[in-house]
Amino acid sequence: MQTNHLPKWDQSDKPTGCCPRFKPDGWDGQELHLSDKAFVRADTRSAFHIPLNMGRVFDRVLRHLDQAGAVDTDDYIVLSRDMSPWKSEHYFAVQKPVPGEQNATLSGDFVTKVFEGPFRDAGKWHAAMSAEIRARGKEPSDIFFFYTTCPKCARIYGKNYVVGVGRV
Repeated sequence: MQTNHLPKWDQSDKPTGCCPRFKPDGWDGQELHLSDKAFVRADTRSAFHIPLNMGRVFDRVLRHLDQAGAVDTDDYIVLSRDMSPWKSEHYFAVQKPVPGEQNATLSGDFVTKVFEGPFRDAGKWHAAMSAEIRARGKEPSDIFFFYTTCPKCARIYGKNYVVGVGRV
């Protein structure tokens, strides 16, 4: 059991020039063990769970990660969760602290589940993650989603893969 390692995916397969093409092999049903894994944390605003400033926030954070040489290409993931209908938080995996951003760590044991479908199914995915965690004899607490591609790339690729990541 490795700590702080994620399933691999080919970051160079970017026919759109934007998001890498996500291949779900090796991501479904995985157990992740994180111990003070480094992340940058950022908040976005929402209106009834619809992101309002996500593009601007992600552009800023990704630019800062790139400038600091902190992008974790071996264990790339951005974990997102809604804190309320008005606010979401996002954790960007990094290799080192990033100046000008909120540096954070995550620890715990997590389980993954791959979903495919429109973003409007997020409520169903959240319920499925909660059920998965309960099936393991635990009560769900933190449930994150890794949106593997932006809406534009999902349309081009013909698939919208989202990985649920729930603390067990």
